[in-house]
Amino acid sequence: MLTKLQQIFPNLVLDSQIPTSKYNEYEWYQNDDLEVLGIPREEITEKEVHLLSTFLTPYHHFFPEVTEQEKKWESRIQMNTEEKIVHPFRFVFFSIQQKQIDPKTFKEAINELFHKEVSILWENDYEGIIIEEKTTIDEDISYEQIIDILISDLYVNLKVFVGPYQYDLNNIKHHYENILHSAKVAFQFTDKIVLSYIDAIPLLIMDKLGTSFKEELKNSILKHYKNDSEFLQTIEIFIESNLNISVAAKKMYMHRNSLQYRLDKFQEHTGIDIRDFQQAMTVYFALIANK
Repeated sequence: MLTKLQQIFPNLVLDSQIPTSKYNEYEWYQNDDLEVLGIPREEITEKEVHLLSTFLTPYHHFFPEVTEQEKKWESRIQMNTEEKIVHPFRFVFFSIQQKQIDPKTFKEAINELFHKEVSILWENDYEGIIIEEKTTIDEDISYEQIIDILISDLYVNLKVFVGPYQYDLNNIKHHYENILHSAKVAFQFTDKIVLSYIDAIPLLIMDKLGTSFKEELKNSILKHYKNDSEFLQTIEIFIESNLNISVAAKKMYMHRNSLQYRLDKFQEHTGIDIRDFQQAMTVYFALIANK
């Protein structure tokens, strides 16, 4: 059916093929395969609209009206401009559980939490990029707190990937695409709901490695512990607590002597002392490979 429709409407597109800022220029329909198809409004008659509605389901995108600042950012990215900017900025990828909240309501909530109009570039109706511009009077944003508020007030499940601050627009298109790609890769390896680009580097490196190397890594480092999910979680929490036994034990509601005993047993069976930074990093990569 899609091929036949394209013969009648040559400029027919899928909603994933154009920026969300242009959605208002199309009539949208959903087919039996749940694909969302768009036909330019200037190329379709009222009679054809009614006809298509008889065998396709009319579809409505609930996106907020695109602001002038969002249009400006979209143009910067598409044109890969190198104009000078006033404030540092960073791209913050977000992913909402599908059909939990419409984009318009989500943006209204974000604007309230930031206490100002925030630019959002939508990839679809549940993923996008928040463009956080930092002025001298802005306080640092806690995305953990934002997620807590959205969960408690709007019952929204959300993941956030926070990119590094940028101080110019050099290679902005590549940077934008890299944040999108890095976020989707990194969240395959972790259950964290807030992840920074810096913290994601080990995950991104692991994604580049071959399957055989990952298998060798987890087998040679984790040995028989690779199937002991409870023990591996203990090790991971210890490493992510900066190798601090007291902090890790508190997070796990465990006596520090009990944690000390587990670390000693791991060293006894593997020959690896994860209280040593270099050896801990090797174990951390093995943990990622095991996921």
